[in-house]
Amino acid sequence: MPKRCILGVDPGLQKTGWGVIHADNNQLSFAGCGIIRPAVKAPLAERLHYLHRELQTIIAQHMPHEAALEETFVTANGASTLKLGQARGALMLSLSTAGLDVHEYAATLVKKSVVGVGRADKHQVGMMVQTLLPTARAELEKAGEDALDALAIAICHINHSNSAIYDRKITRKSG
Repeated sequence: MPKRCILGVDPGLQKTGWGVIHADNNQLSFAGCGIIRPAVKAPLAERLHYLHRELQTIIAQHMPHEAALEETFVTANGASTLKLGQARGALMLSLSTAGLDVHEYAATLVKKSVVGVGRADKHQVGMMVQTLLPTARAELEKAGEDALDALAIAICHINHSNSAIYDRKITRKSG
């Protein structure tokens, strides 16, 4: 399988994590990560536009072949869930506009894929991501947990797309 570039995205309206990895056969390498932070006090439409625009810039810089996003989980606070859904929509628009295949994964599947346990804690996920991508440590110290989660989502996608049991039904073809 040729070298692939995967963009992982951990959606959020206040902070969206992103991470880019390259996969060459079973060899992973770190390409970049960071956080997109819209102005907290800006109107919702401006924040969504900022997420869209910044992700387009990241896509142009790293030129990924595919993208992976964490699925939305419903919370007791309906307003928060709705806003997260709007942020995901803006981010998915950026990915789709770039012509990327967009894949979605549940948080428990990401943890199971990276750590081996679907109920793994943040520390366990962090340790495994840093083990798989040792050159990411310095960037992750600056960027934080949301970027780490985005890298974990990208790793999950690599693991699942390389699997013989990969189910194309979870794939949403963009464009």
